[in-house]
Amino acid sequence: MNKKILRKWAINKRKEIDIMQISIILSEKLLETEEYKRAKNIMIFHPLKNEVNLLSILKDKTKQFYLPRIKGEELECCVYQEGDELCESCFHTKEPTCKACDKTIIDMVVVPALAIDRNNYRLGYGGGFYDRFLNDFRGKKIACIPKELYIETVYPEKHDIKMDLVIHS
Repeated sequence: MNKKILRKWAINKRKEIDIMQISIILSEKLLETEEYKRAKNIMIFHPLKNEVNLLSILKDKTKQFYLPRIKGEELECCVYQEGDELCESCFHTKEPTCKACDKTIIDMVVVPALAIDRNNYRLGYGGGFYDRFLNDFRGKKIACIPKELYIETVYPEKHDIKMDLVIHS
């Protein structure tokens, strides 16, 4: 099986999952991790349709949160608080409109994934944005995924970045 076929399978599988309920469970599990408790600056993502929604953690005022923004072929990180202005990106994700900041201040990135394998490699959407962003990232890399999308292998390639922690329902 190749990644293109696996992406199609994962997108269809997500439609069968109660993503709202799973999102609540995954958010609660994330808040309980030592990685989260130690982090001060956390980048999360604004979910696409049928994607895990972790935005409820923005209520934690002891942390500074960031959202990604696409600029050319790269991801930037931008400070974000609930209610800040967002615009729609070329990939139909919601992005902050504020000035980008230096990613070296980020302690932890919660990375979106279509699927995750038993070796903590993620299947993304195929653009490579997160792999490029995480290539030299020194903080913790975490993915939250429904158990139905936790699979044997995503057929990782040389450029794919392994997650430090995978939380599944």
